[in-house]
Amino acid sequence: MADQQKEVPEKTLPVVHRFITTHNAEGKPTFETGIKEEIDFERSPLGGDMFLAYSGVEFPVALGHDSDLNQYKAHLEKKPESFMIPGGFLSRYIDYHPGCPPLWHRTITLDFGIVVEGQIQLELESGEKRILKKGDVAIQRGTNHAWSNPSKTEFARVFYVAMDAKPPVVNGQELGESLGVVSH
Repeated sequence: MADQQKEVPEKTLPVVHRFITTHNAEGKPTFETGIKEEIDFERSPLGGDMFLAYSGVEFPVALGHDSDLNQYKAHLEKKPESFMIPGGFLSRYIDYHPGCPPLWHRTITLDFGIVVEGQIQLELESGEKRILKKGDVAIQRGTNHAWSNPSKTEFARVFYVAMDAKPPVVNGQELGESLGVVSH
């Protein structure tokens, strides 16, 4: 059987570096050296390359004794099982492949999506759409939505910060997470 996956063009987006600060034994600010600075993206069959830039299991974040750093290191070894960490937060980059189709989903999170490179389309279940350009931000509040890359030739890069949230309630009904379901 022939490979049905679309061939992805070479990615020409800039390399991303992550710089994490901490304190040394004397209490002086320093950069964390136990986590490499250059980010390696993982290819996803869903039309994007992803990287978990930082994460934590609680908010407010416990910075003492590098407990947040240690938890993040554990998340780098074993990725969180779902998009969100219950009670916590995460930040991630997604590089959307050219022509990446929409993936409908709802997460019970408050998300901030900042377009870093290219353009990205945000579509809501209502049928409303917006094209976000470099520097634009979307605040996604638990709605059923889909991201897609409208360009057939260029990658789009978005940086997300997601925080766990309480579910939205609409017409007395608490909305839950969904994946791949849309009503229009």
